[in-house]
Amino acid sequence: MKKIICLLVIATIAMNSFAQNSSRTLLTVADEEVNVDDFLSVYNKNRQVGEDLDPKTFDEYVQLYVNFKLKVKEAETLGMDTVPSFVKELSGYRKQLANPYLVDKQAGEQLIREAYERLKTEVRASHILISVPEDASPADTLKAYKKIQQFRAEVLAGADFASTSRANSQDPSAKDNAGDLGYFSALYMVYPFENAAYNTAQGEVSEIIRSRFGYHFLKVTDKRLSRGEVKTAHIMVKFTKPAGQNTPVEITLTQQKINEIYGKIVSENADFAEMAKQYSDDKNSAAKGGELPWFGTNKMVETFENAAFSLKNTGDISEPVQTPYGWHIIKLVDRKSLGSFEDEKAEIKKKVEKDSRAQVKRTSLVNKLKKEYNYKVNKSAVNALKNYVDTDFIAGKWSLDDHLKDLTKTIFTLGEIKYTQADFAAHLLKSARRMKNTIDASVFINQAFAKWSEDAIIAYEDANLESKYNDFRLLMKEYRDGILLYELTDKKIWSKAVKDTTGLKAFYQANKQNYMWDTRVEAKVINCQNENIACKVYKKLSKGNIDIEKIQAKINKKSSLNMDVKEGVFLKGENTFVDQVEWTQGVSDLIQDNQNVKIVYVEKVLAPQVKELKDTKGLVTSDYQDFLEKQWLAELKAKYPVRINNYVLDLVKTNRIGELDVEEEVKEVSIPVFKGHFNKAFRKAVNTLGSSKDIIFEWYGNLYTTELK
Repeated sequence: MKKIICLLVIATIAMNSFAQNSSRTLLTVADEEVNVDDFLSVYNKNRQVGEDLDPKTFDEYVQLYVNFKLKVKEAETLGMDTVPSFVKELSGYRKQLANPYLVDKQAGEQLIREAYERLKTEVRASHILISVPEDASPADTLKAYKKIQQFRAEVLAGADFASTSRANSQDPSAKDNAGDLGYFSALYMVYPFENAAYNTAQGEVSEIIRSRFGYHFLKVTDKRLSRGEVKTAHIMVKFTKPAGQNTPVEITLTQQKINEIYGKIVSENADFAEMAKQYSDDKNSAAKGGELPWFGTNKMVETFENAAFSLKNTGDISEPVQTPYGWHIIKLVDRKSLGSFEDEKAEIKKKVEKDSRAQVKRTSLVNKLKKEYNYKVNKSAVNALKNYVDTDFIAGKWSLDDHLKDLTKTIFTLGEIKYTQADFAAHLLKSARRMKNTIDASVFINQAFAKWSEDAIIAYEDANLESKYNDFRLLMKEYRDGILLYELTDKKIWSKAVKDTTGLKAFYQANKQNYMWDTRVEAKVINCQNENIACKVYKKLSKGNIDIEKIQAKINKKSSLNMDVKEGVFLKGENTFVDQVEWTQGVSDLIQDNQNVKIVYVEKVLAPQVKELKDTKGLVTSDYQDFLEKQWLAELKAKYPVRINNYVLDLVKTNRIGELDVEEEVKEVSIPVFKGHFNKAFRKAVNTLGSSKDIIFEWYGNLYTTELK
């Protein structure tokens, strides 16, 4: 026989109770609920790392947080969150906070690591460049590519690289250096060029690369371990004329002068810094004893660099070194090699973010977002739009409103959003003036579309940061509430306490017993140059001659240093010598103070008394601010209801917050429903769910167990 129990009423009561207890709302201020997870995120951020949760201090923090939310609520009620200055300030903060989320962090870390590894090596390379603008027409781009392709083929076939570069490279320096760029390391060249240099073996010729300057290929002539950086000082004797224009006689004269300076330093042990100040023609460094900033490879002319890096020990001085600018004597001040990755990471990160490779992080994120948001582009719609770009369009005489009915095609989709030809046309109109100077309008449009769609993807991601990243949402809320709190607290408390002089005086009068001087003394501290003078002064004071000014005038006839007096009103701890004597009226014993001798003359002992407002205004102002804040909080608590979920609070304080997760999992379990004739429904429930007094199923709004009896 089946035992059938109707559990509808019991289950309903249990479920209502359960729903109340399983809420993750820790507290409610006015109409705003604060989720326990959000609260704990703020709490854990503010308490010390590793600090155990103290229920007492946790209660105090909850109250502080309630006070904080009350003030923010008042600021919102007053409309302070809609003031243009606030909106602008918060927008500025958001832009800064969003930046790290709008690049591919993983790609960024890889770029930093890559740069660090490359900094261990220096590459020497020569290159040949064929210039071509980034917005060149396809025809001009192809023409430039065929040229560079031809020169590379000639070099691979055995043509001399230096001669080919000097004759054909469009790098202006090639005629002088035959394309030789010297040694360089990571973060020195544009990123595509750097990649080619590090990915090409020594003695080999690279593939053709494209940079913002045009097409290149390069030959790697050497690779060596990084020499690190050196800090040097130098003494310079400049050539009288620009590089390459000095006669042998002029070069010899400057050499004689540098040799004379070098002789004084080496043979006569003259001070290097002083010689630099007197004789160096580099006025910027001469004033600093010849010191130059830290530098590494390819920062100075090669002869100077080689001489500096050849110095082995700190303090070593080079023989005179000739550069295109004159003669130098170089002193090694310090040397450092590449540090550990952790030591160098922050500095490399700064450079990577300013370097052309920063675009790699953005592009990498865009590619990921295209997949995530199902980006689809309609290329035919892009090409169709090109037909509208005529001279009127470029001249700004073209009206979008006149063509809206024709520009309705979707140009690309992103998530649920569709971007139309009209959207892109509006964007292009803003760039119409720049199109006047472009070589090929079609290329310009393609580039503009690539940039516009990329910006749209980033903007789409930016708009979703709060919903996508909980830490960003919490950080933005922290900044928002913090700005509101500061503005309102300044208005209600800080500035008010300073400006409300009447209120401040009234507060002082009502509480002046809290601002008391401790026992003080009026005293003169007499400093004597030696014990003999001190004895003379002491005798006069002991005999009742207390006109210290007259005594000082007499003692100081021969020297004003014999006796010096400092007088004042002193508290304990304010003067070492006053602290050493008994605080009774009269003259103290002699006190030794190295070669000098001190005497303290106590004129009066001042009993504790109330301080005047001017003597304690800072403390009174601070206390008045506390007083105003307590009054204000009392008003806010009366104005806005505060409710605390003690069940959730107790779970947090007893480290049982995980029980909420278990309860929510249970809550999500649905009760199976069976229909039809009850006996058939019951048998089906037993067959499907099993038989137990703990298994429940629903039949037309009523709940039953599957227990068999």
